[in-house]
Amino acid sequence: MANMMTVPNQLRLRVLAADSTPMGTQLLVEALGRDAQFQMIESSSKGPALLAQIKKEKPDVAVISAKLGESSAGGFDLVREIRSQSPGTRVIVLLDSSEPGTVTEAFRAGAQGIFCRTEPFRLLAKCIQCVANGQVWASSMELHFVLEALAQPPLAGGLKIIGGLLSARETDVVRCVAEGLTNREIAQRLKLTEHTVKNYLFRIFDKLGVSSRVEVVLYAFRNGSASSTSPAPSSRRVTQSVTTAPRVLPKVPVTIRNSAT
Repeated sequence: MANMMTVPNQLRLRVLAADSTPMGTQLLVEALGRDAQFQMIESSSKGPALLAQIKKEKPDVAVISAKLGESSAGGFDLVREIRSQSPGTRVIVLLDSSEPGTVTEAFRAGAQGIFCRTEPFRLLAKCIQCVANGQVWASSMELHFVLEALAQPPLAGGLKIIGGLLSARETDVVRCVAEGLTNREIAQRLKLTEHTVKNYLFRIFDKLGVSSRVEVVLYAFRNGSASSTSPAPSSRRVTQSVTTAPRVLPKVPVTIRNSAT
């Protein structure tokens, strides 16, 4: 049931929605608008008009269809533009299905969340809340796609890029994080104490300007792609503990707390 409580305008989340068709956009705006915590902004489905509106309205969150734009990659190109022109706006990409290619491309473009149309609509409000709070929204399966893509040779260079910012030992920790290892497993592999691993993680977060382990992986993923023009992520993500490896997360959207533990 929609939240019909009265929420002061200054506390409402400003959410821009743009689906692939005007009718789809209108339905999306009306459905989300029933939740009193959202102040909805209906947008054009045309890229230039959408970007101009985002620049003017400065929404907290933009919910964008992957099928926007002239080409098959139009929606992802728009995400890149939004992240470049309005870094304060967090982006959720609407996908028809959670295919590995579209999931990885959405995160590579700079999305802070992806929402599949096969999921219950009621979860979209939670997705928006989490992304607005600086978290990254994805399921364990979708995060697995990102980890697999990061391991491929063309993208593995992201760890080399990070290596230019971090010490050799910090880069080793990042490699372990990208494998989904817990702090205890990292400590065992690198022959460190768990406390030392935590300290390394906090320093890594500070140097990369991120707040969670998943962000570290996404940072390497985005910067390891030659086609990526996205800035470093400024988000976090929804799950259990940050020590929980993505390979064992539930098959529902989860969040990862802002922690190095």
